[in-house]
Amino acid sequence: MKRSKLARRQLRNHARYRGRNDLNIVPMLDVMVILAFFLIFTAVFSKTSILEVHLPGPGAQAAAQAPSLELEVIVRRGGLEVADRNVGVLEAVPATATGQDVVRLSEYLEGIKDRYPDKTSATLLVAEDVDYDTIVQVMDAVRVRQSNQGGRVVRRELFPQIALGDAPT
Repeated sequence: MKRSKLARRQLRNHARYRGRNDLNIVPMLDVMVILAFFLIFTAVFSKTSILEVHLPGPGAQAAAQAPSLELEVIVRRGGLEVADRNVGVLEAVPATATGQDVVRLSEYLEGIKDRYPDKTSATLLVAEDVDYDTIVQVMDAVRVRQSNQGGRVVRRELFPQIALGDAPT
């Protein structure tokens, strides 16, 4: 059976476009897999925390806090200074002919420990020209007080948590 020119042209056009109206879901699946991966991993790492804050009313006064002791022992070649960061220098202990007077320092720190029994930390500020042996001796005097009572050595813990720093110039 012979077809007309128009029928052959239509068959040719339909053959050319056959299969192009199918739905291709492979790219859509690729996007969904990546999106699911992204959502799962971002959901694991984002955590919401709630913090309850109780703010005072508009007429409330702040409670006055007594400033706490911020103990500093400043070590210089000419002597030692016991200071409170909030107040200033409390006691100056001059160096002796044999070196630093760590016994007098330890006695003074014991008096401070009696006034502030809960305080366990001190800062040791050291000048550049102080030798290592002096630093160790002062650190031991700040940590522990050793005294003789009745022929035996008694050790009392003073400020065992020591931080080191540079002395102000």
